[in-house]
Amino acid sequence: MSETTTRVAVFGAGTMGHGIAQVCAAAGFAVQVCDPSEAAREKGLAGVRASLDRMVAKAKLSAEQRDAALGRIGWGGDVGAAVDGADVVVEAVPERVELKRELLQRVDALAPATALLGSNTSSLSITELGAALRDPSRLVGLHFFNPVPVMELLEIVRGVRTAEAAVDRALAFAAALGKTPIVVRDMPGFATSRLGVALGAEAIRMLEQGVASAEDIDRAMELGYRHPMGPLRLTDLVGLDVRLAILDHLHREVGEQFRAPPLLRQMVRAGKLGKKSGEGFYKW
Repeated sequence: MSETTTRVAVFGAGTMGHGIAQVCAAAGFAVQVCDPSEAAREKGLAGVRASLDRMVAKAKLSAEQRDAALGRIGWGGDVGAAVDGADVVVEAVPERVELKRELLQRVDALAPATALLGSNTSSLSITELGAALRDPSRLVGLHFFNPVPVMELLEIVRGVRTAEAAVDRALAFAAALGKTPIVVRDMPGFATSRLGVALGAEAIRMLEQGVASAEDIDRAMELGYRHPMGPLRLTDLVGLDVRLAILDHLHREVGEQFRAPPLLRQMVRAGKLGKKSGEGFYKW
């Protein structure tokens, strides 16, 4: 464990939130997951348990380690109780700037003044989110990748007013979790989302134009460029609605090259959001 971190609060029990909670608990931290929805908390706990069970089945974890990790995670709906004594707070709520800003303001008022605050945003401005806080110097972007227990990368985003000490603590936190960090400036889309959605959007345009099937477009990148997963299957995994929101944000902030393909917008309107809805570019 990091010498300066023993307790972590995670806001949001969804796919990213419960994944972050799992890796923190597996690293030895006491974790409190906060989500106002009891159903979301129950689903999150089931997700953590299933993920840890798979690791035990693959002999990557012992049954004792699984049980210990589960025992380190608490679940609740009260913001104040979640951040009580927290050394690190990570928000992983939906990608809406108003929602994230409101939550961070509440956390800023209730968490210890020494707590590092992190946002798991994949594209929103850390500088803008920090502007609403009393002390924006302690806010960093902590962009995890899905599935969190498997993906090695942690993108650390430095806002305009983020202190160097906060970046150093984030780097130590990444190391404690067994993640490999990169540090990027607070620019639209950071490094990963900007490149990732550009590739995904072009793959969707190719599908629109009938260049090849979804399977063959993905196979081209997997076999020709050694990508572990093709851009369309990855879009299904991330969520078509999430990819659309990032593209719309980058279109506004960066320019025309990030205009969302009409096919993507149509599929989102039809409720075809990828793996989480059972259908996207593939059937799940």
